Amino acid sequence: MPKFTSHIFVCCNRREPGHSRGCCDPEGSQALRDAFKTELKRRGLGPLVRANQAGCLDQCELGPTVVIYPQQVWYGHVQIEDVPRIVEETIVAGRVIEDLAIGDDLLNNCKGKMNKPM
Repeated sequence: MPKFTSHIFVCCNRREPGHSRGCCDPEGSQALRDAFKTELKRRGLGPLVRANQAGCLDQCELGPTVVIYPQQVWYGHVQIEDVPRIVEETIVAGRVIEDLAIGDDLLNNCKGKMNKPM
């Protein structure tokens, strides 16, 4: 089997309600990960593109968080409605979606903020 062209890691970490750092999957449903899997299947992108559940990606304040490798694209505040756009723009077309992108200056900075409200 050939290597993946893209591997999407979706944070499915859960924290107690009201935790100061937030939580990427408060219901524990993995709905965001499942939406990626469904969209990839719908578009016939398997087996070269894969979406997997990840543990904590340590970007909790910017969550729900998704990282795509080998492109090293980090997205924050991702919602289910963003999934088709991410697949089209980033996976298929190779473009970074600026309004979702976590800038390098915000990665691993627990006080980081993005354009979208938390």
